[in-house]
Amino acid sequence: MSLRYRDKVVIVTGGSTGIGRGIVEVFDSGGEELEASLNQTGPGSCKFLVLDVTKDDDLKTLVAVTVKQFGHIDCLINNAGWHPPLKSIDETTAEEFQSLLNLNLISCFLASKYALPHLRRRQGNIINVASLVASIGQKDSVTYVATKGAIVSMTKAMAVDESRYQVRVNCISPSNVMTPMMEECLEQHEDVANVKETTEKYQLIGRMGTPAECGLVALFLAADATFTTGVDLLVAGGAELNYGVKSQIPSEKPINTNHI
Repeated sequence: MSLRYRDKVVIVTGGSTGIGRGIVEVFDSGGEELEASLNQTGPGSCKFLVLDVTKDDDLKTLVAVTVKQFGHIDCLINNAGWHPPLKSIDETTAEEFQSLLNLNLISCFLASKYALPHLRRRQGNIINVASLVASIGQKDSVTYVATKGAIVSMTKAMAVDESRYQVRVNCISPSNVMTPMMEECLEQHEDVANVKETTEKYQLIGRMGTPAECGLVALFLAADATFTTGVDLLVAGGAELNYGVKSQIPSEKPINTNHI
């Protein structure tokens, strides 16, 4: 466990890869490989569970096993989620949307519901992982954007309700982060190097973020931001700033992107 969050118990869903792995490496808890490594190196200890966050009973088990082994819960990080391939609304079925809602949104609701009785006793906190696109939208991603926008709204509503128990609820919204999921997306293109360079330039900082940087922001919210609740903290490298070429209307004229 990070020395900044010593003797605390943290649940991280989806903690074996991507942003979740970055979070667990910072907090010092994680998946099977991480479990053995981190239990050996310390400080603190960790427990890895295989579960399906879309299943109600699995989330109940997650909370029960955590409390049984560690005695309490100080922080819940709802990270598990998925970005489906880009697809227009015309090509998307209601069943696909419902499935994504269960994975990205309902799982956060249920994990929070079952963890909150324990978090209230410890005046703990919840951190939800949303996305920058919840604020700015994304082409051919209606269902994904909807789930992440709902997470931001749910975070704010839950922060209001749980303030009476001194439980803080916040979320982080990353932009483009170099994860295995991002690598899979890039590999779908013929010119991977060019698409990767373009994606890096979406951020003012000129690169993609790392899972570890997302983990450090989560650690800040859990350990240091004790006067912060209901906040959607952008971890976006400035991707939300400045003008850009945004029109979706086809045009045969060349576009000057250097000045608007």
